[in-house]
Amino acid sequence: MLKRFLASAAAVVLFAMPLSAQAAAHDQSDKVTLTGTVIDVNCYVTHQQASPGHKTCAVACANKGVGLAILASDGTVYMPVSSKPADPQNSRLVQFAEGKVKVTGTHRMVSGLHTIEIETVEAAS
Repeated sequence: MLKRFLASAAAVVLFAMPLSAQAAAHDQSDKVTLTGTVIDVNCYVTHQQASPGHKTCAVACANKGVGLAILASDGTVYMPVSSKPADPQNSRLVQFAEGKVKVTGTHRMVSGLHTIEIETVEAAS
C-alpha cells in the first residue's frame, strides 16, 4: 500500500512540474515603451507590404476586421491585446495605420508571440 501511495505521489509531482513552469512563464510581463510602424498583419505577412503608400489598403482591411500590429524597429511584430474579453484593439491603432507610433504598455511573450496591452499610443516621428 505504501509503495502504491509513493508511486502515485511521485507521478503527481512529475506531472505537476510542467504545469507550474507554464504558469510561471505565462505570468512574465514587462512594462515597455516601443516605437514602430502600425502594420496590417495580413498584407505584411503575405505580401511584405508596410509603407505609407499602403495606408488606404491597411485602413480598409482594419475596418473589415484584419488585425493591426506594431512592427518595431528591431523587426519584432507586437500584436495588441486587451485583458478584457471581446475588446479588439484596431480602433486604437487604425488612425495611425502605416505610420510611426510610440506605444507604452505591458509586453508579454507566449509561445513565441509578442503581445502588448496598450496603455498609451501616440504618433511618433
